[in-house]
Amino acid sequence: MRLNELLQEISPVSIFGDVNVNVTGVNIDSRLIEDGHLFVAMKGTQVDGHRFIDKAIEQGAKVILLEDMPEQRLPQVTYVEVESTEDCVGKVATAFYGFPSRKLRLVGVTGTNGKTTIATLLYNMFRKFGHKVGLLSTVCNYIDGETIPASHTTPDPIELNRLLAKMVESGCEYAFMECSSHAIHQRRIGGLEFAGGIFTNLTRDHLDYHKTFENYRDAKKMFFDGLSKKAFAIINVDDKNGLFMVQNTKAEVKTYSTRSLADFKAHILECHFEGMYLEVDGREVGVQFIGKFNVSNLLAVYGTAIMLGKKPEEILVVLSTLKSVNGRLDPIASPEGWTAIVDYAHTPDALENVLNAIHEVLNGKGQVITVCGAGGNRDKGKRPLMAQEAVRQSDKVIITSDNPRFEDPQEIINDMLAGLNSQQRKKVISIVDRKEAIRTAAMMASKGDVILIAGKGHEDYQEINGVKHHFDDHEVVRELFDEIK
Repeated sequence: MRLNELLQEISPVSIFGDVNVNVTGVNIDSRLIEDGHLFVAMKGTQVDGHRFIDKAIEQGAKVILLEDMPEQRLPQVTYVEVESTEDCVGKVATAFYGFPSRKLRLVGVTGTNGKTTIATLLYNMFRKFGHKVGLLSTVCNYIDGETIPASHTTPDPIELNRLLAKMVESGCEYAFMECSSHAIHQRRIGGLEFAGGIFTNLTRDHLDYHKTFENYRDAKKMFFDGLSKKAFAIINVDDKNGLFMVQNTKAEVKTYSTRSLADFKAHILECHFEGMYLEVDGREVGVQFIGKFNVSNLLAVYGTAIMLGKKPEEILVVLSTLKSVNGRLDPIASPEGWTAIVDYAHTPDALENVLNAIHEVLNGKGQVITVCGAGGNRDKGKRPLMAQEAVRQSDKVIITSDNPRFEDPQEIINDMLAGLNSQQRKKVISIVDRKEAIRTAAMMASKGDVILIAGKGHEDYQEINGVKHHFDDHEVVRELFDEIK
């Protein structure tokens, strides 16, 4: 593709060099540059890409997109100066890959909790409808049936558009993706055209990056501000931030709720660990999920499918066949009659939701033992809040390691314990070794009890000092079952 075609999508401040040069690729990583590539010098949170311009040119870059025009320039290289490379990279990437989001119906899901569940269920539902579908999620990316491992909730703009272009090439008609607050704020989704957007809920998270809750909230709102009048926005009005998200959107707004008037509404008729019976917009359906928060997730899926043209009756038939996403309220029954539940809950609100769901089923007929921790090098303010929530809704709590990353695991545990008073601490023990913590919970459990193992869910590793060691909560539980036998 010629550079002058790509430049139609942005507004350069100045240009030095040939704008008719052929661009063979676009990259933000100088190590991946090949002959004829365009290198985008990004000013990231950790590293300034301008430092690697010379390296990119050595690798074969013929075009440099940058914010600071150098005084000395090479005649064989074209330099394009812009006000913000962060703002331009997505627009350039989507143009280079042929505007893939225009060639399928792309729906983004944002909010603190529920993004992975909703995006994955929509992907599974539309495949059951017979469509070819793409998925971009925390757990994994899929191009119809092809699995592509995920390293971030939302990939960088170039990888994102490359994946969307592969989806189009593979014949995908729909794509569903999680849109994290980081990705929205860093404009990783810049230049994409969404058919619709979903807002789930908003609670404290990622304040290590956003610094304040208001900044975090406003980053989410940016997504809806950017939707076109041809798009739809589906919001959870049970969350007080729902209507705030769509104050300035041009999209058609639809609402969902489990407790107030809304376009899409549902409530629980019966609840068991195997699933629930729901009434959705006046129709009864059995689903293989538990918890009020999952009713909200299913309503978001239901409403989105309707906005994408599906009929209520056919949506509910498929909804009844769908299963929970890996690591989200996964029940594992023990030979001794207690149940382990593995869940990704890693915020105070998510922990509250999962424990509420467990109590809805137990109805006072068994004890709840919670095993949880908090991630290292992340928002420290939520650590004591998570401990408080675990203690509030559990009979016994074991605080342990999650992904300590580059922090001392015991210090993270101490931060959690600091949120508890002397009375609350009587319910709590701390064990740094996560496997030993799960084993101890199993020794405490009796028939009819539930052990919640929270924080890692689908993850099959523990990150310690920059190294990912294999660790899977599911595997640990099943190994304990083998020992019991």
